[in-house]
Amino acid sequence: MKGKIKTKTDRGFGFISREGEEKDLFFHSNDLSGVTFEELQEGAEVTFDVVEGDRGPSAKNVKLAE
Repeated sequence: MKGKIKTKTDRGFGFISREGEEKDLFFHSNDLSGVTFEELQEGAEVTFDVVEGDRGPSAKNVKLAE
């Protein structure tokens, strides 16, 4: 899926906004692939997989979109 980094915290996680979806998707710095948390900027386009976790859906394998 594709989305944009909406917010980042100083605690190593953030949220991705997805077109056509009301709820933003949680991601953790441990779920990044090929990019560091520091390299991600708010507004950057990313690709990711959606997985169902204990607290609902979240993003895994988050990468910068090409």
